[in-house]
Amino acid sequence: MTFDPRLTPARGDLAAAHLEGQVEATRFVEGRVRDVVEPQAPLRRRREPDAPLDTEVLLGERVTVYEDDDEGWSWAQLADGYVGYLPSHALAPPGPTPTHRVAALRTFVFPEPSIKTTPLAMISLGCRVAVVRPEGAFAVLASGGFVFARHLAAIDTTEPDFVAVAERFAGTPYLWGGKTSLGIDCSGLVQVSLAAAGVAAPRDSDMQERELGAALPDPHDLAALRRGDLIFWKGHVAIVRDADTLVHANAHHLMVAIERTADTVRRIAEAGGAVTSVRRLAGPTPGM
Repeated sequence: MTFDPRLTPARGDLAAAHLEGQVEATRFVEGRVRDVVEPQAPLRRRREPDAPLDTEVLLGERVTVYEDDDEGWSWAQLADGYVGYLPSHALAPPGPTPTHRVAALRTFVFPEPSIKTTPLAMISLGCRVAVVRPEGAFAVLASGGFVFARHLAAIDTTEPDFVAVAERFAGTPYLWGGKTSLGIDCSGLVQVSLAAAGVAAPRDSDMQERELGAALPDPHDLAALRRGDLIFWKGHVAIVRDADTLVHANAHHLMVAIERTADTVRRIAEAGGAVTSVRRLAGPTPGM
C-alpha cells in the first residue's frame, strides 16, 4: 500500500500501533491524546525551530502524540490527519471539554474582566475554549482569564456562509502554513473558513481538490461560477465570491486579496499555471 507521508504517523524507527503489519518500523506505539494549550503552535516537518512550517494548530484542538523527545518536541498527528513535530510545551493532558469557539478574527484573554488590563494572550478564530460562567460582558475561562463574550460562539453553532468568513481575512499577510489572521495561506484560508461553517476540510490544496465537493464539467467556464465554488490550480486554491470576483491568500499580493476572477486566471496562466478544476460543495449556495 502507498501512504501519504503527510498523513501517516510512520517513521523508520517508530509508527502508530494501528499501522503494524502495513508499514515497516522498529517499534509501534499507541498514541496519547493531548490538548493544544497555546493560542497557536507550529507543526514542523523536522524537530528544528527553523524547519519548514507545514501548518498550525489552534488552542483547544486535540492531537495524538506518539513521541515526546528530550529536546522539547512531540511527534503528533492532528485532527485533520497531518503529522509532524509540535513544541511539547504547547500540549497538555486533556482538560475540560470546550464549550465555545472564537468567532471573531482574534480576541484577547484578559487577567480580569476589564479591557484596561494587560492581556494574557491573543486567541484566533477557531480556537476552542471552556467557559465556566459569564461575568458581565465577559466569559470566564476554565483555564483562567476573561474573554469578551460577544467574540465567542457556542461550540455547536456554525457560520451560515463560509465565504463571508474568508472575506473577513482580507488584508491578512500571506504565511506558508499559517491558519490565523496574523498569517495564512491559500488552503489554510479554505480550511479555517469551512471549519467555521461546520465543514471539515483537509489541509493542503491537492487534498482539498480530491476530497471537497464535485467537479464542474468545464473548469474554464467562468460564467458558470457561483459563490462558494473552489477554483484550483496546481498548488493553489481560491474561493469564488460572486460572478466576477474571488478571495484567496496568494503570493502575488502576499496577502489575502479580493480581486476579479478573470484577472487572477489570466495572471496565473501567464505564469504557466492553468485552472485544474472547479469544485462545488454540496448544499445551498453560501449566503443565499
